[in-house]
Parts: sequence; C-alpha cells; structure tokens
Amino acid sequence: MTESNNNDFPARQHPAHHSPIDRHNQPIIIFLTVCSYQRRKIFADERVHSTLREAWISSKHWNVGRYVLMPDHIHLFCSPAMRDAESVAKWVTYWKRSASRSLPDLKPVWQRDCWDTQLRNHESYSEKWAYVRNNPVRAGLVENADDWPFQGELNSLRW
Repeated sequence: MTESNNNDFPARQHPAHHSPIDRHNQPIIIFLTVCSYQRRKIFADERVHSTLREAWISSKHWNVGRYVLMPDHIHLFCSPAMRDAESVAKWVTYWKRSASRSLPDLKPVWQRDCWDTQLRNHESYSEKWAYVRNNPVRAGLVENADDWPFQGELNSLRW
C-alpha cells in the first residue's frame, strides 16, 4: 500500500525520469540533483570532487556543465553529448558506479535515485544556477559563493 500525502494523492516512491523533449533547435539542458546515502556529508571533499569530475569526463553520452557539490548532495546541469544519448537515469547509474569504485571506503555512497528536470529556457537556467551557486552561502559554509571549492564547469552549456 502506498502512503498518502496531505492532498490524498499517493506518495511517489521514485522520481519519474521523462525523456528529454526536443524543442525545435533549442538545446536540451537537464538540472539534476543526486544525494548521498542517508544524506551523509561526504561530497565536500577534494578526493570526491576529483573522482566525480573524472567519472563525468569519461562518460560519452552526456556533458556536465556547471555543478556544485554540497556535503550531502550534488546539483549539476547536463546536456546530451550525442543525438541518441542514453537516458539520464542510465547515465547517472554509469557515473555513480564509476565513482563508487574509486571511493570504496565511502560505500555505500549514493541514495538510490536522482531528480531531474528539463529546463525550459535561458532564464530558468540562469535562475537555477544563481540559486544552486548560492547553496553553500545559505548553508553557512562560506560567506561568498566564489569561495566554495567544490564547484565548477566542465562544459559550456549554451542556449
């Protein structure tokens, strides 16, 4: 039996991963959130940061744009690297597995799934990035977003 929330709708057990929608020559950019197992604070670490960057770079199906590693979750923007790229869910499984092999002392590393949302326009990308970039400031980890060492951009995802 599925639990109900306050609106009497069934509580969703897992996020729905919809296929990206091609919008007539507009780029596809996905906003993705991935959490650590039991929200353990393991990601704000240079070794983890380096390992994730290597896993993302080794993937051929999706390109990672901007990202921020928080202690217990990751936000990133990604875009298909090829016309027939594998699904976001399969790609996330690939780099989670790759990173886990390099971080055996942290296992289990990942919460089971991820949350993904396709951005609709340039403004939503800019707004989401401004929000994500300031997460370490809101969490009291740094005073200035530029001071957070666990962030970056691997590829320029342009509208």
